[in-house]
Amino acid sequence: MKPEKMDRLVEEHIAAEAAGDTAGAVAMYTEDIEHDVVGAPHGPVHGKEAAQGFYEYLIANVQTEEMVPTRRYYGEDFCVMEHQFTGPVPGTFLGVPGNGKRVSFRLLHVWEFRDGLISRENVWLDGGSIVAQLTSNEEATATA
Repeated sequence: MKPEKMDRLVEEHIAAEAAGDTAGAVAMYTEDIEHDVVGAPHGPVHGKEAAQGFYEYLIANVQTEEMVPTRRYYGEDFCVMEHQFTGPVPGTFLGVPGNGKRVSFRLLHVWEFRDGLISRENVWLDGGSIVAQLTSNEEATATA
C-alpha cells in the first residue's frame, strides 16, 4: 500500500475519533482488527465491535482537540506515526479523574494494513506525562 493511502485511512480514523463518531472510527478497520493500547488492563481487543466499544469508552472520557503527526515511517504494509495529542479529559484517563483538565502528550501508533484497510492498531502513550498533568495543580501545556 502506498503511504498516501495509509495517511488517508489514518487521517479519516482520527477525524472520526475526534468527532465522537465511533462507527466512523472503525469503518476503515478490517473485520478482524487487532486494537492494542499497550498497558491497557483489558489487553488487545479483536474485531470491529470490540474496537468500537473501546472508542465509546475513550470518547466518553477523553476528547481529541488535536493529534498532530510529528514523525512518519513507512513500510510495505505498515507505518509508524508519532503524534502530539492535546485535549481535555472530562472523565477518567489511566485511572485518574481528569476533571476537564487539558493534557498534551506524545503518542506512538504502529499501523498495519491489509486489503486496503487497517488490520492492526498498536498504541503507545506517555502515561507518566498524562498522570503528572492530571494530578498537577497547573494547567497543561504542550510538552515533550
